[in-house]
Amino acid sequence: MMAETLTLGKALNHGLRRALENDPKVIIMGEDVGKLGGVFRITDGLQKDFGEDRVIDTPLAEAGIVGTAVGLAIRGFRPVCEIQFDGFVFPAYNQIVAQVAKMFYRSNGNVRLPIVIRIPYGGGIGAVEHHSESPEAYFAHTPGLKVVTCANPSDAYHMIQQAISSDDPVVFFEPKRRYWEKGTVELDRPAEAELHASRIVREGTDATILAYGPMVRTALDAATAGAEDGRHLEVIDLRTLSPLDLGPAYESVRRTGRCVVVHEAPGNLGLGSEIAARITEECFYSLESPVLRVTGYDVPYPAARVEEEYLPDLDRVLDAVDRTFGW
Repeated sequence: MMAETLTLGKALNHGLRRALENDPKVIIMGEDVGKLGGVFRITDGLQKDFGEDRVIDTPLAEAGIVGTAVGLAIRGFRPVCEIQFDGFVFPAYNQIVAQVAKMFYRSNGNVRLPIVIRIPYGGGIGAVEHHSESPEAYFAHTPGLKVVTCANPSDAYHMIQQAISSDDPVVFFEPKRRYWEKGTVELDRPAEAELHASRIVREGTDATILAYGPMVRTALDAATAGAEDGRHLEVIDLRTLSPLDLGPAYESVRRTGRCVVVHEAPGNLGLGSEIAARITEECFYSLESPVLRVTGYDVPYPAARVEEEYLPDLDRVLDAVDRTFGW
């Protein structure tokens, strides 16, 4: 097996390259994805190797990008759309929730739209307004869309290929502040997990932490710090936000009796609300305390100079864990 140490961003690049090689119907399209290679260089070198007909620099028009992808998908292509930043997806929101999500149902199963919509999301990079949003709940709330997010280079490499090969439309969230974190990727090995499967990434016995995307690293760091105080925290990377795969979470919470859900997005009606409700319904008699949430605050994403005050961190996660032991 060929294993390489790659950043998460480079792993995505390798995954996109492999998808382009394996299927001539795969097309990458978006603002500056070609000659520039994307603002985060995720598509670097792909237009040079596959041509301007396969890696397409589009106008600055997100509704046009996704609308064009709908037509291409109907004609048998597999478009991969890049939305340059999370806050830029809203001009395309109508196309995604009114067309992409509904076409299969509307056509009685006769028309599939195998579209992947890549969205770098989350904060932590010192960006300006509209560049640090966490809009995943909007899309996970929409029937007809699959929503996933990677948290490490190995998953990035495999999950982007799985998403592109799926016949369902997939909104693929990429944790932009983790683009430069490195990990081992086995390039020729099949994926260890299905696209829509969660996974235990650290075993523990005292409490369960559920996280996804950029917060998985934060949860793992909290578990490492907790171990120094004698608390063994189990961390689960949810990976798939719609459909949720909470089977491993249920099993974990039945063992630990405590659960903390962590995400960057605001808490009000965030993914944590749904997850906490389901954990409570399924594990009520095993819980030793309420399911607690650690989230961003219910305010617009703040200016870069104070974003660290907004983002959930190791201390806030461990404080929530401590509170679960207070019941």
